[in-house]
Amino acid sequence: MLYDIRLALEYDYDAPVHGGRHHIRVTPANVPGLQRVIASSLAIEPAPARQNGFLDFFGNSVTAITMTEPHDKLTIRLTARVQIEDFSPPADFSPPLAQLSREIGQYWSVASASPQHFLAASSRVQIDSAITDYTRAVTANAPTTLAVATALCMAIHKDFEYDPKATDVETRPAEAFNLRKGVCQDFAHVMIAGLRGLGIPAGYVSGFLRTNPPEGQARLEGADAMHAWVRAWCGQHLGWVEFDPTNAMIAGPDHISIGHGRDYSDISPIVGVLRTHGSHETKQSVDVLRVE
Repeated sequence: MLYDIRLALEYDYDAPVHGGRHHIRVTPANVPGLQRVIASSLAIEPAPARQNGFLDFFGNSVTAITMTEPHDKLTIRLTARVQIEDFSPPADFSPPLAQLSREIGQYWSVASASPQHFLAASSRVQIDSAITDYTRAVTANAPTTLAVATALCMAIHKDFEYDPKATDVETRPAEAFNLRKGVCQDFAHVMIAGLRGLGIPAGYVSGFLRTNPPEGQARLEGADAMHAWVRAWCGQHLGWVEFDPTNAMIAGPDHISIGHGRDYSDISPIVGVLRTHGSHETKQSVDVLRVE
C-alpha cells in the first residue's frame, strides 16, 4: 500500500523566543521488508540558522536545527510518500515466558536492536508493582511470550478508557494506570511497564495512523493522527512484534512508523531548549492519504 503523509506542527509563543536548539523526529523510517520511504521533505519556518540530519542510536532519523533570530511562531511541515507492505500476523514460534530469559541471555549483542536495552526501567517508564501484578493476572493463561503480549494488549484496550483530557504528555504510567484513562502514549507506556515487569523486552513506537471516517461521512482534512504503540521482543525466532493497545490489535499496514526507543523521550517529535518567558500553544494536523 502506498501512502502520502502530510504533517504540520505549529508552536505559537506568548513572547518572542531565540537561541533555540531542537532535535526533530517526524520523518518516517525505512524498515526492511515492511516499510519503504520513497520521498520525504521537511520545511521549517522561520528558516533555521543551521540544520543537519543524522541517525540516532536506535536508527531514527533526526533533524537538528539552531534558531538564532527572535521568532514568535515555529512551523514544521513534513510531506512524505511511504510504501507499506501488507503482511499477515506472525505465526507463534515464541517460547514460553519461563524460557524467554534464557534466550535473552544467549543474545550476544549490544546493537540498537538488542533486547537487552529494553528490559530495565527507562526515563518515562518505571517498573511498577501494581502494573506488574495486573499484567500477571490478565496473562495468566497465556502459553507463550507472544500470547502474553497479545493478552496484555487486549486487556488494556478493554479496561482503559480513551480520554484526551485525563492525562498530558508528562503523565507517568502509574498515574494513567490508576486512572484507567489516557491516550495512546499512556496505553503504550503502561503496556511497556507491564511487559518489562514480567521480563519481556518492550519499547515505544511513534508513527502515524490512518483513520477511517464513519460510513457515509467524508474524511476531514487533518483528522488523522500521530500515534504510539508498542514493540515486544518475543524470542530469537520471532524477534520484535508490534502491538497497538489503543486499538486492540497487532500493528498492521495502516501503522506507519517514524521510529522507536525505550519510551516517548527517545522518539518525541521535537525536543530542545530555547530562551523565552511565558507559555506557548501547540497545534497539530495530520493527513494520511492512500494513493490508489
